[in-house]
Amino acid sequence: MTQDRSHAEIQLAQLQNDFFINLKSKGRSLNTLKNYKTDLDCFNNYLRVNDQKMDITNFSIPQVQMYGNYLETKYTSDNSRRRRVQALRIFFDYLVELNLYESNPVRKIPTSPKFLDIPRPTPFIDVKTLWVSLLDEAQSKNEMSALLAKRNQVVMLLIFGAGLKVSDLSKLKTSSIFVDGEKTRVLIHHDKRDPYTIMLPKIFLTVYNDYILKLNDAKIKSSVNFEELLFNANPYRILSGGLSPRGIEIVFEEYRKKLQIKLTPKSLRQACIFKWLTFKHPETLIKEWMGVAPTYSLKLYKAHMEQYIYNESFMGELYKNHLAKN
Repeated sequence: MTQDRSHAEIQLAQLQNDFFINLKSKGRSLNTLKNYKTDLDCFNNYLRVNDQKMDITNFSIPQVQMYGNYLETKYTSDNSRRRRVQALRIFFDYLVELNLYESNPVRKIPTSPKFLDIPRPTPFIDVKTLWVSLLDEAQSKNEMSALLAKRNQVVMLLIFGAGLKVSDLSKLKTSSIFVDGEKTRVLIHHDKRDPYTIMLPKIFLTVYNDYILKLNDAKIKSSVNFEELLFNANPYRILSGGLSPRGIEIVFEEYRKKLQIKLTPKSLRQACIFKWLTFKHPETLIKEWMGVAPTYSLKLYKAHMEQYIYNESFMGELYKNHLAKN
């Protein structure tokens, strides 16, 4: 390897490392960062194997087209090709932000059509099982255990009730919750579009008020103060405000193993989308709440609606029953 090539490779590695740091600062999950790294490693390996120049600042359209041809022969899956092109396009968007390029050359690569996976939502019985478990845990005599359960109740209501992603939850502040009489909404800030609000289930306000009351007491005892709605804690005290996307995923992993249920943040969010369709909300409104483009297709959800019927009234009923018992 020549000295020039070695220097170019180090420069590319540094730019990609800075790119990952930038994504992490925007709240991207560890799983998302891992996928981007895998996809960019494919690009890096292509440059090495095919003896292409690794001086990223001089990457030209002909090289982009050659990489596109390489992906066409290497991968039979349209989604695999699409994902790798998308990752490289986002990386070059970052280079444009750094003024290393006037425009993004990767946008010259035609993308393969995206094939959506069949939705696999959390079964309704498992949604109920999780809710009952959270209600039981919230009655713990251990103050921190009870508070963590109340926090997780809020998380569940924001995902199953409002379809939020873990990246949305990790950045959420208490000021993002708006109460108008008996109606409660959550405000979401999106990177690529104007902020929007999502209606929350009726029971949310009761659960939220109880949580905030206990949270404020715990903040005082732990000598901390923060604006985030969620928090990170050990068994004895609150450590900090906010809960990372990976931290939220771990919470769900623990409940999945403990309760032996089919549960991830993604599957619970898909259950919410089916719930919205069951309630016959307009598709344009559902897409807005999902944070997707108007062109996004709900075809697969609609095709499986008869298999997945959800409601949210059970959450309020079970909550009141638990209060009556205790």
